[in-house]
Amino acid sequence: MTTNTTTLPLKQGRWDLDTAHSSAGFAIRHLGISKVRGRFTRLDAALHVGATPADISITATVDIASIDTGNADRDAHVLAPDMLDVERRPTMAFRSTRVSGEGDEWSMEGELTIGEATRPVTLEVEFGGAEDSVVDERRHAGFEARGSIRRSDFGLDFGHGMLGDTVQIVLDVQFLEPR
Repeated sequence: MTTNTTTLPLKQGRWDLDTAHSSAGFAIRHLGISKVRGRFTRLDAALHVGATPADISITATVDIASIDTGNADRDAHVLAPDMLDVERRPTMAFRSTRVSGEGDEWSMEGELTIGEATRPVTLEVEFGGAEDSVVDERRHAGFEARGSIRRSDFGLDFGHGMLGDTVQIVLDVQFLEPR
């Protein structure tokens, strides 16, 4: 959230995710020589804005079965029991625990749950701004959040030697101002 003050330029209340203008992307090394990139096409999130950054909270859920790496065969394999095991791990859930920063330096700490494992995650956040849309006559606020996780921390240690342990996360999201 890039701003020069600790006063937020956002209306207080619950901001719902604009799913048509939001994405949850990832990248992971394959064979140590290149990255496979993908996204999850079904996600939901809510941004709760208070008077100060300390009063901000975010919750998000990603439907793991909505993975899209641009290769249907790979996607099916990644969801199989020997990899992500979508039957056991149908969703990923994030809950923020702290938003802090000032100027151009913002971060969001939280807990990510994949299956039965919950681990702390820190994301660097950029506030893209807030604008009124002539299409839906609502105010939209945009954010980009970046970070990484170690998949082994979540018990996802399949593909040893083929897949890297670090997964980069990039979230591009828009939220809709409360009515």
